[in-house]
Amino acid sequence: MSGLSLLAALKAFDATARAGSMTAAARVLAIQQPTVSSHIQRLEVDFGVELFHRRGRRLELTSFGRTLLNYTRRTFSGEEDAHALLAAAKNQYVGRLVIHAIGPHNVLPVLKLFMKQFPQVNVAVGVGDSRTITEKILDYQGDVGMVLNHVAHPDLFGAAYRTQRLVIFGNTQHSLAQRATLKLRDLQGQRFVIREEGSTTRRVFEQELKERGVEVQVALEMGSRESVREAVAEGLGLGVVAETAYRPDPRLVKLTISDTSMVTQVHFICRKERHQAPLISTFLGLAHSVSQKIA
Repeated sequence: MSGLSLLAALKAFDATARAGSMTAAARVLAIQQPTVSSHIQRLEVDFGVELFHRRGRRLELTSFGRTLLNYTRRTFSGEEDAHALLAAAKNQYVGRLVIHAIGPHNVLPVLKLFMKQFPQVNVAVGVGDSRTITEKILDYQGDVGMVLNHVAHPDLFGAAYRTQRLVIFGNTQHSLAQRATLKLRDLQGQRFVIREEGSTTRRVFEQELKERGVEVQVALEMGSRESVREAVAEGLGLGVVAETAYRPDPRLVKLTISDTSMVTQVHFICRKERHQAPLISTFLGLAHSVSQKIA
């Protein structure tokens, strides 16, 4: 297989792996579906490998296919960034920016500013926990991630955005709700509704409790902040959330804990080799300007 035909075949494989089907890949590449199928079949035959498991109409990457995708993502994400740079030089900024964030509260001010300046850019936002977001950015499944307490990684570029305090809150009828101030030890034995394992907020909260010798009961685990809030409002336990994510509700009250200052640090991350790509660097620059105003 010659250099040009190999490149075309790898591009067909990469598009199919990301889009999930050859038909979708053909639309992305603006070629016919049989051409995509032929490219992938030739890769498998010429090199004696299996790239996909065929499950009816559904395709699943084989172990070898996942490894190859890691290489093609590095190659073609660079090509996409180069195209974006050239397009930016010609037409200002155009293209698509994919962002994964821990929630809407911190990312929306940056998005508002970005979309006002570059309305022709298509922006897609996904929501998840910090660990999942980091994995997606490393796997080229997004351009920018917003995470809590970013852990240094050799392949990631990170930019601190803001520090946010954690708050404890409860139903207005909770036994602690009428107390003007509390000590952390007053939470001893209390029932909590809390995020699932992997939540940075939960990790910071539990670490503080452990260091202070306070034990609470995890009565209920929920998969989102909204679910935690509703469960707390129904009186199923106390909750903990970043102050930026707390939303006033007549059913809820924030508890004042006078002897603790639990915080998390919001960071924006991207692949290190991509942080100078036009859309990414511009977005991070705007995030920095927003962070200076709210610091």
